[in-house]
Amino acid sequence: MAELINGKELAKKIREGLKDEVQELKQAEIYPKLAVIMVGDDKASKIYVRNKSKACEDVGIEYEEYLLPEKTTMKELLDLIEKLNNDETIHGILVQSPLPNGLDANEAFRTISPKKDVDGFNPINVGKLSLNQDCFVSCTPYGIIKMLENYNIPIEGAHAVIVGRSNIVGKPLAKCLLNKNATVTVCHSKTKNLQDITKQADILIAAVGKPKFITADMVKNNAAVIDVGINRTEEGLIGDVDFEDVEKKASYITPVPGGVGPMTIAMLMNNVVKSAKQQ
Repeated sequence: MAELINGKELAKKIREGLKDEVQELKQAEIYPKLAVIMVGDDKASKIYVRNKSKACEDVGIEYEEYLLPEKTTMKELLDLIEKLNNDETIHGILVQSPLPNGLDANEAFRTISPKKDVDGFNPINVGKLSLNQDCFVSCTPYGIIKMLENYNIPIEGAHAVIVGRSNIVGKPLAKCLLNKNATVTVCHSKTKNLQDITKQADILIAAVGKPKFITADMVKNNAAVIDVGINRTEEGLIGDVDFEDVEKKASYITPVPGGVGPMTIAMLMNNVVKSAKQQ
């Protein structure tokens, strides 16, 4: 039976440490501040934004929210980002995706100053991650690395298989794992013989957005299984891994909810504090 990787507990521990750092910064008259931009009325985005504001409050980070109407133009969005880039009191800028049709998220990410890009999506931070240089790392991959390290799951020399190649999780996570000397295979919807590949994984990461996609027959005995999926179904929140089935085979597994999600927000807080220190 797999040991549960408790993301909620670990995130709480990280946030406790950040509280102390924020207090020290405030004594030096530096007040870490995050600006979040949300365009339109996406239900899931609203929940994520609310969780981010709660986490800021908990850690002591100042928080500003910009709620823009659905029909906001690209120019209006970029003008707001530039305004925040030039505001010295703001240390982190985050554009909540998905954006409404007609707005280009990549252009928004490119416009955010790399120094305030706490989500790690600006091409400069993406490039620095590839070169294993100091940068802001996307929060979900960063959180996954912290989980593996905290539970002493060996990364160096391990075969890590990632199912999903998104710019938010799959690709940056592959770079993070390579930087830690894992052997990395990235699979996606066009991969042939997927099961043959996933069964080789010492560390298997599911990030496809399909409920219960990873079943026990796709998992090697004693693999560590990280479930990034959050699928809203009639049964409630369900991950990309068939938890009951896979739990019997894996050595470690993350639950949904309470696994990767809280870690993503903890690493966002971490990046805002890092930015405040650097600026």
